[in-house]
Amino acid sequence: MGHRAAIVGAGHTRFGVLDAGPRALLRSAIDGAVASVDRGVERSSIREAFLATLGFGGWQIGNASAVLAEEAGIPGVPTTHIENACASGGFALRAAVRAVEAGRTDLVLVAGVEKMTDVSGARRRYWLGVSGDTEWERLAGLTFAGVYGLLASRYLADHPGADEALAEVARKNHENGALNPNAHFQKRISRDDVRGAPRVAAPLGLYDCCPVSDGASALLVAAPDVASRFTDTPVFVDGVGAASDHLAVQERPSLTSFPASRWAAEEAFRTAGWDRSQVSFLEVHDCFTIAELLALEDLGFASPGDASALTLSGATARSGRLPVNPDGGLKSKGHPIGATGVSQVYEVFLQLRGAAGPRQISGASRALTHNVGGAGATAAVSLFSAG
Repeated sequence: MGHRAAIVGAGHTRFGVLDAGPRALLRSAIDGAVASVDRGVERSSIREAFLATLGFGGWQIGNASAVLAEEAGIPGVPTTHIENACASGGFALRAAVRAVEAGRTDLVLVAGVEKMTDVSGARRRYWLGVSGDTEWERLAGLTFAGVYGLLASRYLADHPGADEALAEVARKNHENGALNPNAHFQKRISRDDVRGAPRVAAPLGLYDCCPVSDGASALLVAAPDVASRFTDTPVFVDGVGAASDHLAVQERPSLTSFPASRWAAEEAFRTAGWDRSQVSFLEVHDCFTIAELLALEDLGFASPGDASALTLSGATARSGRLPVNPDGGLKSKGHPIGATGVSQVYEVFLQLRGAAGPRQISGASRALTHNVGGAGATAAVSLFSAG
């Protein structure tokens, strides 16, 4: 059905426990995106911008979009702050694509940032919980990890033996993250390490959980018909989908499926005119290992309960027939909330241009990103093709 937009530049900071503050992280990612444009770009060409951030810890909750204009060096340009919890980056990309499609601008900046490691443990747990249901989940003492622990418990009860697949998700993603110089964790682990780690929210242990990370990422999104001004190798956005669901998991019909992910994927594939068999690799929202299994099923790449066997078969490994999270995913790369969805597209930008180095997927030509907010309350899915 044609290309909807084109990624012509992308920048990324290291993810992890960083000394830099959010402004410096944001500036670094934007500078990297501008520098990556093959034929160069004037910042005055950027006519709209979107900032994805939760404002973790209370940093600049109000009017954060003005910080983006300031640090990008584009005062006068309309900027918009998008906050849909951990799915903020995916929704920011969707907004940029819509702006390009509307014909109001040829070039849009998308940036995501979060500074998460400079607050106390108690305050960190509070901010990680703000994306869930306050009235029932949080006041009952349920943490973010606790919610996913409940989901994992239900999944394991329905599908005995899936705990081995959870361990494989963690092992695989750490293997990939070890090849990513921007990853928070660049350490290989074994399934035994995962199974033997301390419990965080049973049945999930330490290695089933993504880290709390600082970091930023940025993209330059152009209209498809002007992409050649910037590069001979754009990465095209062919489909975007997004959806929202009930905030609290107890309001949904199942604990082991996120309808928002299904709805978003259906819209993305419909607008792109693609079939799932055409996808070369996936970047999915694996905030916890169980989330990767649920994503494979909700996105239509495995039937309910079959994601475990698919994972254990080796299909989702970097060398498998359907690689998942070649950059290490949230599990190993890290999860600076606002930056995560943008970071997923950064990996797609590298992979589809053949520039991912030792983690390059052979023959990669089409990709999917899947970005989830909270415990499935919001989701954004995007489809990309090589130029």
